[in-house]
Amino acid sequence: MSEVTPGTTGLRELKKQRTREALSRTAVELFLERGFDQVSVADVAAAVEVSKPTLFRYFPAKEDLALYRIADHQGEAARVVRARAAGESPLEALRAHFHARLDAFDPVTGLCDRPEVVAFRDMLYSTPSLVARLAHYTQDDERALEEALLDTSGTDAVTARLAAAQIIAVHHVLARDNWRRLADGSPAGSVLPAAHEDSERAYGLLGAGLAARGL
Repeated sequence: MSEVTPGTTGLRELKKQRTREALSRTAVELFLERGFDQVSVADVAAAVEVSKPTLFRYFPAKEDLALYRIADHQGEAARVVRARAAGESPLEALRAHFHARLDAFDPVTGLCDRPEVVAFRDMLYSTPSLVARLAHYTQDDERALEEALLDTSGTDAVTARLAAAQIIAVHHVLARDNWRRLADGSPAGSVLPAAHEDSERAYGLLGAGLAARGL
């Protein structure tokens, strides 16, 4: 039996994480420079000096190389629901969180006008295969939120499923509206008040239908 050196596992995981980040970062740079469809997986692997099989161990699909940039937001709504304060409803927690993300000009809210974010967003929504892959991410978010609602709110399965779909859809609609405002040339700071107002209206509509269900 071989000895396990203390810290070896941690260093190995750190190296994997750095490789994963290097692959995604390099891929996005190439995608933005040449266009998503003009860059092959082999191009990305060569740029990072790894083999294609190694790349596919980190990212099962080419689209995942690009979408890794938003991986931190996967399951975010579910995490907010699970971490909410005692006595706070899921919708209250999600409402407060979305407002906080708006104030931080988080790209996930659509309210971010940094050039690199705008370029990435334009690439994402103009590439059919990325849009299709993003739909899978959205489905995963819905399932995670549904499970969080079921585990923490005591609601029934159908209500949790419908609520999760509605909440995730509302977030996407709000983000798209914010992107459109920025595309018209308005700076993010000037759009912020309207973005908050729309979020309040959206969560008011959600609450009108879901509050009676304990959400």
